[in-house]
Amino acid sequence: MKSYVVDSSVVAAAIFQEPLVDCALRVLTGGHALFAPDLIYAEVTNVIRKRYIPGKIDEFEAQVFLADARQLPLEVTPCGELAELAMKLVIATKRSAYDCMYLALAGNTNTVMVSADQRFINGLANTPWAKYIVWLGDL
Repeated sequence: MKSYVVDSSVVAAAIFQEPLVDCALRVLTGGHALFAPDLIYAEVTNVIRKRYIPGKIDEFEAQVFLADARQLPLEVTPCGELAELAMKLVIATKRSAYDCMYLALAGNTNTVMVSADQRFINGLANTPWAKYIVWLGDL
């Protein structure tokens, strides 16, 4: 069984049927050990909000999408446990604290972070942390 840290872009791809939906579903429903910092729920809620506010989805759909996300078999780690390493990563990579929480968890669990955020992945390309992240489309 493989292990992955998944970020909100992977969950969004699955629940909103985005272009990488097949890859996202393989990761999320493939029987892998899945990890995420607890901030994933805030980020997924925000992704849903971005579709709800302009009327792309209604209130019922918003609640269903959140319920679906909360049913994922994620082993969730409190951000407080990741903050120290995440801060070091923020300083070293100049990336957001949110993204660095996921990367810190990948480092702590010695696994790979999966993301559909190509900009974040590209930003880590020439760093020692590149080995801890993979683009969703490559799985």
